[in-house]
Amino acid sequence: MHSLPAAPPAREPLMCEIFIRANPASYQSQSRSLRLHGAATSIRLESLFWEVLEELAQRDGMTVNQLITRLHDELTEYRGSEAVAGNFSSFLRVCCLRYLMLQGEGRIPADRDVPIRSLDPRAVLDNLPESWVEPRPH
Repeated sequence: MHSLPAAPPAREPLMCEIFIRANPASYQSQSRSLRLHGAATSIRLESLFWEVLEELAQRDGMTVNQLITRLHDELTEYRGSEAVAGNFSSFLRVCCLRYLMLQGEGRIPADRDVPIRSLDPRAVLDNLPESWVEPRPH
């Protein structure tokens, strides 16, 4: 009589399962064409970042293109055109991460009916870790 093979040992949960089980479509890159003050440009981001930008834009009654133009203009005004020329796509990714991190910290309401423009930036940014925010000029 043959014995059945031993069952494989129980598998431990994968340490990174909460990350690796992401829908592969969420990390596929998508390029979108838009105009910034009449100049045609293209921005390439992963699908999940486009979804976050869509949520951000909707909170303030804007399209994604309007939000991107506003971020571009305010970054240019604050840091100069060299900052925008660097890597604007990376800046947009960081904006998305900051939005989600600040929501996780309870500094930005999860209620999507609360416009971002209605929030007090100083209150949102006050007492964050140094790596999260640039010190205020004195």
